[in-house]
Amino acid sequence: MNLDTINQRGLVLLGCGKMGSAMLEGWLAQGLRPEATWVIDPHPSDRLKSLAAQGLVLNDGMPAAPAVVLIAVKPQMMGAALPQIAGSGGSETLIVTVAAGTTIATYEAAFGQRTRIIRAMPNTPAAVGRGITAIIGNGAATAADLDLAELLLSAVGQVVRLTDEDQMDAVTAVSGSGPAYVFHLIEALAAAGEAEGLPAEVSMQLARATVTGAGELAHRAPESAEQLRINVTSPGGTTAAALSVLMAPETGFPALLRRAVKAAADRGRELGK
Repeated sequence: MNLDTINQRGLVLLGCGKMGSAMLEGWLAQGLRPEATWVIDPHPSDRLKSLAAQGLVLNDGMPAAPAVVLIAVKPQMMGAALPQIAGSGGSETLIVTVAAGTTIATYEAAFGQRTRIIRAMPNTPAAVGRGITAIIGNGAATAADLDLAELLLSAVGQVVRLTDEDQMDAVTAVSGSGPAYVFHLIEALAAAGEAEGLPAEVSMQLARATVTGAGELAHRAPESAEQLRINVTSPGGTTAAALSVLMAPETGFPALLRRAVKAAADRGRELGK
C-alpha cells in the first residue's frame, strides 16, 4: 500500500489537534489529496475549514473501507472517540494510533484481533518537522503495514521500529517526554546565567540559542554526542569546570536523568494498565 492507494480509498484522521495538524500538513505536502481525507474533530481549526473548502471531508462520516484510520486523540478522550470509528475493525483498514499510553490490546478489544494495528509514539518537535516516532505493530500487522506507517509518520520526522511493545514506555520517557526536559534545561540555564549577573532577557536569549544551536550541531555533525562534548572541552578550562559538576556520578546529569526517565517510564506503565 502506498500514497496512491490511500488517495483511492481514503484516510481518516480522528482528532486534529497539534499533532494531527502537523501530520496532516506533512501528508498534504507529500501528495495526499484533500478530497481523499476525512477528518473527525469536534473543534476544527480555521485551517481545517479552509481545507474543507478544497475538498477535505470534515465531520461528515467516513468511507466504508478506508485504507488507513489514524487516531490522534488524547487518551482521556478515547472512550468517546473510538465508537465513531468502530466500523473500521477487520482486515481491510489499517489502524494507526499516536495516542499516548493506550495499548494495542485496548484497540484489539475495540476492533477485533484480526484488525491490523500500528501503535506509534511521536513527539512534539513533529510540529516543525523534526520529530521522532517509534512504531510497533500487532500480530495481524504486516511488513507492508509497518512500511506504510513509517511513510506516513516520516512526514513529521524520523521513525524507529521497536521489537516489543513493552519498549514503548521507555520511548515515551526518553523522546515523548524528552522535549520537556530540554525546555526545562533552557529555563534552568537562563536562571543560572541570571544568577551570575546577566539581565534576564539576555540570559534567556543566550540559553535558547545555545540549546537549539547545540541540538542542530548534534543533528548535522557526523561525530557522536560524546565526541562533540570532548571537542568543546579544553582541559582545565571553564567547560571542564562545569562538566565536573554536571557529570558527577551521584549528583550530576547521568544519575538525575536516569531517575527522571525511570519516573516517566514507571508512570507510563501505570497509565497503560
